[in-house]
Amino acid sequence: MNNEYKKWIIEIKQKILSTQIKASIAMNSTLICFYWELGKSIAEKEKVWGGKLIEKVARDLKHEFPNMKGLSRSNLFYAKQFFLFYNESQLVQQAVGQIEQQDITEPELIENKHDMNVIEIVQQAVGLIKQDLNNPQIVQQLVAQIPWGHNILIFTKTKDTKEAIFYIQKTIEYSWSRDTLALQIKTDLYSRQGNAITNFNYTLPKPNSELAQQALKDPYVFDFLQITENYKERDIENQLTQNITQFLLELGKGFAFVGKQYNIQLNQKEYFIDLLFYHIPMHCYIVIELKNKNFEPEFTGKLNFYLSLIDKTLKRPNENPSIGILLCRDKDNLEVEYALQDIHKPIGISEFKLDKVLPDNLKSSLPSIEELEEQLKLVENKKNIKR
Repeated sequence: MNNEYKKWIIEIKQKILSTQIKASIAMNSTLICFYWELGKSIAEKEKVWGGKLIEKVARDLKHEFPNMKGLSRSNLFYAKQFFLFYNESQLVQQAVGQIEQQDITEPELIENKHDMNVIEIVQQAVGLIKQDLNNPQIVQQLVAQIPWGHNILIFTKTKDTKEAIFYIQKTIEYSWSRDTLALQIKTDLYSRQGNAITNFNYTLPKPNSELAQQALKDPYVFDFLQITENYKERDIENQLTQNITQFLLELGKGFAFVGKQYNIQLNQKEYFIDLLFYHIPMHCYIVIELKNKNFEPEFTGKLNFYLSLIDKTLKRPNENPSIGILLCRDKDNLEVEYALQDIHKPIGISEFKLDKVLPDNLKSSLPSIEELEEQLKLVENKKNIKR
């Protein structure tokens, strides 16, 4: 009876968790749909009653519903911006490709009941988009799958619907918090994802080659490191492992840390791999070599050798071939392509950045070094004149 009771309690807990998730999703969907319709109505009425409509609506609603959140002037403005963002451009036509590139219905990716619910949501979202690419109602049902705060981040920080839906899909798939989503947008994951130069097309079978390509980025951003001047490769390795949580977040979902300076012996000689990981969804080891210098073709030969060692000593028969990632400070893309042509082990090559990454719209607005120097000269001249 005790064992039967335990099984029964587990079943009840799973049903409660599933019900809570579905109720939360339903409540969130209702709220997002309300903001969508409110934004649509405000956008239409402003054409008739003018630009000061939002201030008046905010005052009237606050008077009527004093304890209700979400009716402030700024939130009403966001609601209008929310609706217009997805209706003033071509809707999601290219975004479906982004979602279909990653098949998250594979059994090995389903880890628990919560993942089952998330996968079901993504499947529904993909199905909705396929129905009618030009129908705003389809987009409305997609954005309703994530919280309002996440939505605000996305439609205020992205350039178009293609990029926006990329982040919506990732948020649903990975259950990102708002802070994590903000970090991924700030570091421009959209442009970096799947952008590494690789030889996966002819060294890995499909769909493994596509999944591996999407798992890599270029560049990788390690702006969370506190690096002093005259740092060495070992200093970067040490800090990456000391900040392993942020490092894993930058690598992406599925990476499990195995070790740094991982020791492998061949005959009487020892070899040390910079960083060794295991990728759970792809069922393979990931060898990362870090080079604090520009790319050189001989780097690929050494990494190819390490992959052979891992495949001979660690890889089990039921696991996929190990994958190598070479991270360097800079690279010539054509040189990289030539260096990979006759390499038979799967290798991807990316740059890594240690400095803070600024969005393009901010970069263009910041003064150059020359402009700053010119301004400093003007200030000095004015001081001299006053003297």
